[in-house]
Amino acid sequence: MMKNNDTANDAKLIVISAPSGCGKGTNLARVFEDRDVFYSVSCTTRAPREGEKDGVNYHFLTNERFEEMVKNDEFLEYAGFSDNYYGTPKKPVEENMALGKDAVLEIETKGAFQVKKLREDAVLIFVLPPSIAELDRRLHKRGTEDEETIAKRLSNARGEIEKSVDYDFVIMNDELEDAVRDLETVLESVRAGDGAANRFSPVNEDIKNTIKGVLENA
Repeated sequence: MMKNNDTANDAKLIVISAPSGCGKGTNLARVFEDRDVFYSVSCTTRAPREGEKDGVNYHFLTNERFEEMVKNDEFLEYAGFSDNYYGTPKKPVEENMALGKDAVLEIETKGAFQVKKLREDAVLIFVLPPSIAELDRRLHKRGTEDEETIAKRLSNARGEIEKSVDYDFVIMNDELEDAVRDLETVLESVRAGDGAANRFSPVNEDIKNTIKGVLENA
């Protein structure tokens, strides 16, 4: 088990989580468009949505193939949601970090904590929605899921937001430009090790109150 960064360089393992529908994908696309990083593509057993491409949005696998990879210890983390599996393949992350590239994982909270146990050097960043009510609006606007699935996502979102206090940094995705700037500040501070991003730490009372406000504004 790897407890520290075993690569012979200063490559960072960045884990970013947010409730589904929060808009983190847009943030990440903006922040990483000019950065030479490895953006991990997760595996899933769910069917592709319209416009999604295998190997780009996800690696779409059968249940049998996914379970085989679990048995062979090929995942950094994996979990189930809505009768489907999701997981982060281990090999491409380790290979790219060995080449000196920062690796970015976009995964949910359970998986993030699995990664943190395996890699203590992993940096966990949580992206908050402005409120549960706004998250509800965004999920409905997306129009890709039925009411039952949306209700389940909102219920899970509350639990995920409550767990954000155990992340290293927490930012809010309200105004896109502000969220992009804040995420860039955190990433640059992590690379520099200068503590400039400490104001985004959930040990900060302002961040704790922000998290509480998001949960209360349902």
